[in-house]
Amino acid sequence: MSKQQEILTIAREVIHSKGYQATSISDTLSAAKIGKGQFYHYFSSKHDLGLAVVENLIQDWDQKLILDILKSGDDPVSKLNNMLDWTVSYHSEMDSKTGCPFGNLAIEMSEHDEHFRLKIQQFFERWIDGIQNVLDEMVEKKLFNDTIDTEKHAQTLIAMLEGGILLMKSQQDMKWFLNVVEVIRQQYNLS
Repeated sequence: MSKQQEILTIAREVIHSKGYQATSISDTLSAAKIGKGQFYHYFSSKHDLGLAVVENLIQDWDQKLILDILKSGDDPVSKLNNMLDWTVSYHSEMDSKTGCPFGNLAIEMSEHDEHFRLKIQQFFERWIDGIQNVLDEMVEKKLFNDTIDTEKHAQTLIAMLEGGILLMKSQQDMKWFLNVVEVIRQQYNLS
C-alpha cells in the first residue's frame, strides 16, 4: 500500500468516527504517524483530503456493492439479498455503530460544501440506479407486478436502509438496522 493510500485509509476511519468538520489535520497526522511535510506532499489541504476520502469511499463501494453485487450475474433476488447481507456485515464489523460513511457525510456536509454534496449525491444515484435495475429484472421475471415504479422503490429501499442505519447509530444497537433489513426482505419476498 502506498503512503498516500495509507493516509487515505486512516483518514477514512478518523472522519467516519469523528465527522469531517470535527477532524483536524492533526488528528490525521497523529493517527497516520506522519508529519506535516508528508501530509502536504500528498494533499494540499484538509478539504483536498476530505474530497479524496469521499472519492476513495466511492471507488471502494462502487466495486464491492454496485459492481460485485448489484451488477453481478446472479439472479435478482440473490442480488438484493447479497446487498442486504453486505450492508449488515459492514455495520456488524464495527465496534461502535458509527453509521454509514456516505449518510454521515451527506447529513454533515451537503448544506455546507457543494463539492462534497455532488460527490455523495452521485454515489447515491449510482446505488439507486443499481437497485432499480435489479427491481426491473424482478419485474421482467414476473416476481413483481409490472405496475410498480422501480425508481421510487429503489429510492425507498435506500431511504429505509439509511434510516435504519441512523437509528442504529443513535441507539448504538444493531437491532434497529436488522429490523429494517428484515422488513425489506419480507416486502420484496427475498426470504
